[in-house]
Amino acid sequence: MSKRIPLVLMIGLFSVLAVSTLKQAGAEDKASMLPPEPVVTYKPDDAKPGQSIAHGEVISAIDEARKQLHAQHHPHGIIETRSIPGEFQPSAMDKVSDFALQKKDLVVINPGPGEYVHVMEGQRHGYQNLTVGITYTAPGGAPPMHTHKGEEAHVLLEGRILYALGDSVFTLEAPYIVNIPPMVPHSFKNLGEDLAELVVIFPTNVWEYDVLNYFPFAE
Repeated sequence: MSKRIPLVLMIGLFSVLAVSTLKQAGAEDKASMLPPEPVVTYKPDDAKPGQSIAHGEVISAIDEARKQLHAQHHPHGIIETRSIPGEFQPSAMDKVSDFALQKKDLVVINPGPGEYVHVMEGQRHGYQNLTVGITYTAPGGAPPMHTHKGEEAHVLLEGRILYALGDSVFTLEAPYIVNIPPMVPHSFKNLGEDLAELVVIFPTNVWEYDVLNYFPFAE
């Protein structure tokens, strides 16, 4: 004879299933509310002879001089250098559109899962000592651990971000500004449920960074 499941147990089971379904639907609705992911500007087919392009960036090998530079600052290995592809003519700086740029007109790269950057590389737009990026950092999105030759600042007005900066790992609630010294390994991860748009600022007119063989947020 088969045993009947008590009514109270059945009600409890259905309640658990209903809550689980609602949570899943809520997560899916939240994801659908995010702005669409940007599309990278440069594809592998845009590479010039002898050049490699991946995720919208030029991928360059590490030479011995750069390895020695890194060895002076941290113990991690270096995988590659990344920069912005494409030939360009510097802006003539003779009309309003040369001075006032729309985000949609900037080069887009995809450094890591859930991480895109609209890059205003200064040398392309009339700047002598400035490069600015605006990130599209989806929930859970993060770039690889990396370094820059010069200093960097992060500005965020809304959101919650997990940082790895050198040997420190910490969480910040916006609004904030973060100072990232030259050659210090760093990365960040969006802990929030909404899109984070960090403004990243460099006192150079060239966008370039080195990717390391260490990722602090690996699960």
